[in-house]
Amino acid sequence: MKKTTKTAAKTPKKMTAKSKSKDFPDEKYILQLFIAGILPNSLRAVENINSICEKYLKGRYELEIIDIHQQPDLALDSEIIAIPALIKKSPLPEERMIGDLSDTKSVLIGLRIKN
Repeated sequence: MKKTTKTAAKTPKKMTAKSKSKDFPDEKYILQLFIAGILPNSLRAVENINSICEKYLKGRYELEIIDIHQQPDLALDSEIIAIPALIKKSPLPEERMIGDLSDTKSVLIGLRIKN
């Protein structure tokens, strides 16, 4: 006589807010942009990130622009090694990008935003 054992069917895990898709449609984005005064790359980065945020994150982002000449301690605390630098603090995971942010597609990928 053979013994048979029943196995419970595996049910898919429920998705939680933390395990949503790569795009976080309801979450507020918290961004920090580190710049160096009025250098051309810094000015372009400010213009580009403002444009991207208004187009893709309208009403659900907080952007802090930090001039390393005026607030060098913040740059040191955040371990900034190149300027301009963008840090996405939230939603997690934290992401970092360096440059003038002119490649919109790369910025959207870095921010995990589907366009």
